[in-house]
Amino acid sequence: MGELVRLEVADGVGTIRLDRPKMNAISVQVQEEIRAAAAEATDRDDVRAVVVYGGERVFAAGNDVKEMADMSHVDMVKRSGPLQSAVTAVARIPKPVVAAVTGYALGGGCELALAADVRFAADDAVLGQPEVLLGIIPGAGGTQRLSRLVGPSRAKDIIFTGRFVRAEEALAIGLVDRLYPAASVYEEAVAWARQFSTAAAYAVRAAKECVDRGLETDLETGLEIERQQFAALFATRDREIGMTSFVEQGPGKAVFEGR
Repeated sequence: MGELVRLEVADGVGTIRLDRPKMNAISVQVQEEIRAAAAEATDRDDVRAVVVYGGERVFAAGNDVKEMADMSHVDMVKRSGPLQSAVTAVARIPKPVVAAVTGYALGGGCELALAADVRFAADDAVLGQPEVLLGIIPGAGGTQRLSRLVGPSRAKDIIFTGRFVRAEEALAIGLVDRLYPAASVYEEAVAWARQFSTAAAYAVRAAKECVDRGLETDLETGLEIERQQFAALFATRDREIGMTSFVEQGPGKAVFEGR
C-alpha cells in the first residue's frame, strides 16, 4: 500500500484512492503509486471493477507544478515516459474502471479521469486542461484521450484556451457520463462498479479490449480483434454457464464463476 495512493477492496470493487492533502497534486511519488495500485488492481482476482477517487473535496487539481518548475529538458525527457505510462496503467486495467470526480479534475487530474472507462462527476465539479497557461501542453494523455472522447474541435478549444469546463458542459459534450450531488458521487460509482462483481469477467475483459484496441486502429483490424476475442471466449467456463443457463432458465439468471 502506498503512502499517498492506496487500493481499498470490498465486495469485488477496488478503489484507487488518492490521498495527498490538500488538492491531490500529482507528484512523481503519486504517479508511481498510481502505477502500483493499477498493477495490483489488475492482478487481484478479488477485484472485478475499479473506482478512481480523490475524496469528497477534490479529485486531483493537477500535476505538482512546484516539483516540475525546476526540471530541465533533460529531466523531463527522463520523466515524460513514466508520467504518461502511469496514467496509461490505469487505462490498461483489464476491468471496468469508473472515475468518481469531485471538486477539481485539472491537468494531470483530468488526464487521470480520462483514463477511466466512464466518469461520474459531482454537479459542481470542474474539469480542464490548463497546461498552456503554464507554457506547456498536457503530457499524460490529454491531447490524445480528450480528442477521442469529445472530438478534436472541442478538445482543441479546451486545450488551446486552458479554460475550465464546469459539470453541466462536461456532461453535454461527453467529457463526463453522469452527474450526481457531490455527496453521492462515490456511492454511485461503487454501485456501478459492483454490478461486475458477479459478471462474466473474461467476457467483460474481452469487450474492453475490443473497444480500446479497436479505436487505435482501422475498422478492418478492429473487426479482426473482435472476431478473435469472440472465438476465444468459447474456451471459458463462463460461456458454458451462460449459454446453458439461457437455454434452461432464460436470460439473466446465470451464476458465473469468473473463469
